Amino acid sequence: MTGASSSSAASPQHGLTDRLARWARGFSGRSEEEEAEAEPQRARAGSSANREITRRRKLYEDIGDFLFAHDLDLTPLNFSVALDYLTGAHIGMEKAIKAVLAERGKITNGWIETTAAEQRGDEVTPEALASMLDKVEENLSQFTGLMTESRNSAKDYGAALQEEVKGLSAGSDTQPILGRLVALTRSMVEKTRQVESQLRDNQKQTQLLKSNLESARRAAEHDHLTGLPNRRAFESVLRDEVKLAQAQNESLAVAFCDIDHFKVINDTHGHDTGDRVLKFVAGLLAKISNDQCHVARHGGEEFVMLFRGKTAAEACEAVDGVRQDLSTRSLVNRANGERMERVSFSAGVANMMAYDDPRAALKAADRALYLAKEHGRNRVYLAAETD
Repeated sequence: MTGASSSSAASPQHGLTDRLARWARGFSGRSEEEEAEAEPQRARAGSSANREITRRRKLYEDIGDFLFAHDLDLTPLNFSVALDYLTGAHIGMEKAIKAVLAERGKITNGWIETTAAEQRGDEVTPEALASMLDKVEENLSQFTGLMTESRNSAKDYGAALQEEVKGLSAGSDTQPILGRLVALTRSMVEKTRQVESQLRDNQKQTQLLKSNLESARRAAEHDHLTGLPNRRAFESVLRDEVKLAQAQNESLAVAFCDIDHFKVINDTHGHDTGDRVLKFVAGLLAKISNDQCHVARHGGEEFVMLFRGKTAAEACEAVDGVRQDLSTRSLVNRANGERMERVSFSAGVANMMAYDDPRAALKAADRALYLAKEHGRNRVYLAAETD
């Protein structure tokens, strides 16, 4: 970001930052007074908690500075784009913003709307899902209509047959009755063929919709860059694995892995090389995944792993094996053939079953990761179960 730090309390920029902070508090459901009371308690909880508070405050200020510097409206889209850019969570968006800043020096609300639509075109949009669901409803409506029409035709045919049978029983002239029966039967056969044809068409459309919905589900739950499940998919797996581990009295451990100095890699070698590094690390982590080890991209340069049937110490050993493997690799920048600095990651591991709430275990693993970063990186730390 090219902008200075926050200006004085009387500036419009500071006012915007305050609005962002109030907005963030709104998501937590806490008032400003409650937040103020909770702050010292958080700080006393330990230095890592205090650092997290400082980091989030700085991020709020940076987002406010960014929006103010470019005179952008305070909308969810602009906020999310600023967040993606400042944290590097969306590499494509970060590259696009850097390019337009280098060319024009400023971005606009309209540019963000257009670029966000392009950059996130591979994501499943609410509009696409709504369109598919509308088509499903239309098909169901058509199917229901066909079934109703078919039942009514069968009832009409049965009633007409009964009338003709009464004529036969009464000893009436059989020739006209047989002619009407033949015509009636032909009409029913033709109607049945029409219904069958419509049902076949309906079935084809349903199969296509099923395929589209399956593709949408996969796209919504997978990271397009690395091919790994994304955070949304991990949340679903986490719920299932916790229940299964509890039911079977198994161990369950979680690990967060974060590539060291990833911004330096992007800045030094370019985002294309950064993307390849992400995919390479993802591939190493994916090698140890199986039915009881789930690996997902959690966002940015961070990955999350879930180990069922392994203690936290065993999970720590497995993650450290991947870390050691990565640290021995000598990667090359394809753009210029130059050998890159050693790529490494840091990790934090926690025992899921040591916490009443899975979220508490995730936070413990995240704190262990931060400690690993602070103590030199390229290492795996195990969270203390008393956290």
